Amino acid sequence: MPVPLLDLSIQHEALQPQLDEKVLEIMHSGKFILGQYVEEFEQKLADYHNAKHAIGVSSGTDALLLSLMAMGIGHGDEVITTPFTFFATAGCIARTGATPVFIDIDPKTYNLEHQNIERAITSRTKAIMPVHLFGLPANMGPIMDIAKKHNLRVIEDAAQSIGAMYTDKMVGTIGDCGCLSFYPSKNLSCMGDAGAIITNDDELAAKFRQYRNHGMGGEYKYINIGGNFRLDAIQAGILTVKLDHLSDWTDKRIQHAHRYNRHLEQIAVSEPHEYEYRKHVFNQYTIRIHGGGRDALLNHLGANGIGCRVYYPFPLHTEPCFDYLKYQAGSLPISEEAAIEVLSLPVYPEMTRQQQDEVIACIKDFFSSE
Repeated sequence: MPVPLLDLSIQHEALQPQLDEKVLEIMHSGKFILGQYVEEFEQKLADYHNAKHAIGVSSGTDALLLSLMAMGIGHGDEVITTPFTFFATAGCIARTGATPVFIDIDPKTYNLEHQNIERAITSRTKAIMPVHLFGLPANMGPIMDIAKKHNLRVIEDAAQSIGAMYTDKMVGTIGDCGCLSFYPSKNLSCMGDAGAIITNDDELAAKFRQYRNHGMGGEYKYINIGGNFRLDAIQAGILTVKLDHLSDWTDKRIQHAHRYNRHLEQIAVSEPHEYEYRKHVFNQYTIRIHGGGRDALLNHLGANGIGCRVYYPFPLHTEPCFDYLKYQAGSLPISEEAAIEVLSLPVYPEMTRQQQDEVIACIKDFFSSE
């Protein structure tokens, strides 16, 4: 039985009556950019996070870029972040003219190792951008302590982690702001591109709203140079419908992950780490295969119709576009080692027990035949 890495068709089929009704309502309203449907979603998203503000934007990438722009981060500045993440994290820093400063990760969580942060701080450092990778919160307590000590902004890249919690706070509400993505592979997904910024800072929220609409402060009065980062009403409407189901979907992801843990604990792989004070929402269920067998397992699963992917095969400090930063091979060894050992398995909410059994059996077959 083939098992895809992700299958949104089941989710959409179950919600089709509500989605059809909402999209038709928006279509007949003739209001497609910002407006009441975006505001409805923003309020619902803010309430979900117990936050003061949610600002809908055009993508998770644009949420990061807009946050940096509105904070005045640009040429000559530095932002500390992780090399083990999707390109947008560091790409947005570079697009402002600032310099991404990569530090190595925790080998168990794949998130920023907070003990590496202070030694990377210089007089040009303006912010820290932690990523809550795969749905597991970064260790935000020490990160916030360091930021406060050095008067630095904290922009949470929460693209993969909506609903995750650090102690009693949702990710995205701990730093100055949190950036969400609703790309189709995310736990809460739209049918295209969309994103949002979460913040409890009134002044920042006003800037974010201004910058997402070309920096407009009044009708044809441009206070700052912003961009077209607007969320469209149809994506907002789809997300409004789906948000009601997010908690249930998250619970199912967690159940799948814990079942994997039980069945894979006797196999020569490392399962995702969890912590009592950090709620993992498993956007990805990522295992680690030590000793050079990752690609062989990847090929074995693929040959048997099991969807799996490597997130991420190349740490960002090794990408050609960042050659100018002068990182050398081996300079961030934990990230480099993770890139050749990690593999993500299907964990989407609608996966059946029979499908998961197929994945587990295929992995066990691989290791029994070695």
